[in-house]
Amino acid sequence: MNTTVTEQNGKLIAKLEGSLDTAAAEQTAQQLSPLQKCEGRDIVIDCTGLTYISSSGLRIFLSIRKNAAIVGSHVTLTGISDNIRDVLITTGFHNLFTIE
Repeated sequence: MNTTVTEQNGKLIAKLEGSLDTAAAEQTAQQLSPLQKCEGRDIVIDCTGLTYISSSGLRIFLSIRKNAAIVGSHVTLTGISDNIRDVLITTGFHNLFTIE
């Protein structure tokens, strides 16, 4: 799992590539920790390269959203594949995020 976090135009951009399974979740959460301190900046999670997400990965997304909401930030998921979209719909997570 490859994860990068950058800042562009006042937004935090996280790019995920690979399989966000239970084995990768702890390291990925650490790499995404800058998103937990968004300080009012909106967050974009680019899932173009994300091939799989487990419940552990969904918990990471939920934690990011929860912390962002506390400070008035918004989280958008982009580049969602059909497989990832199906997981988000099945779990109800599609109602929690803006998906582009």
